[in-house]
Amino acid sequence: MENKESLPQYSKSQLALRNGQDRKEIWVCYKGLIYDVGESRLWKNGKHYEHWAGQDLTSEMEDAPHNSWVFYKFPVIGKLI
Repeated sequence: MENKESLPQYSKSQLALRNGQDRKEIWVCYKGLIYDVGESRLWKNGKHYEHWAGQDLTSEMEDAPHNSWVFYKFPVIGKLI
């Protein structure tokens, strides 16, 4: 993973545009880091069960059937500011 200090920074509104609908990018945020989940078949069209891309999913992880380890397989592409 790239050094967290050198990652590009994105606002919540910039993240919201990467929802798989407005643009081709499918990004989500977890604990301040933005992940590109576009290669995942589980995020097709920017939706993963009842969750939508382009959002900070940190508070929703406690209800997930998996742990945060799922993010390790996706590239970190930025930080949420």
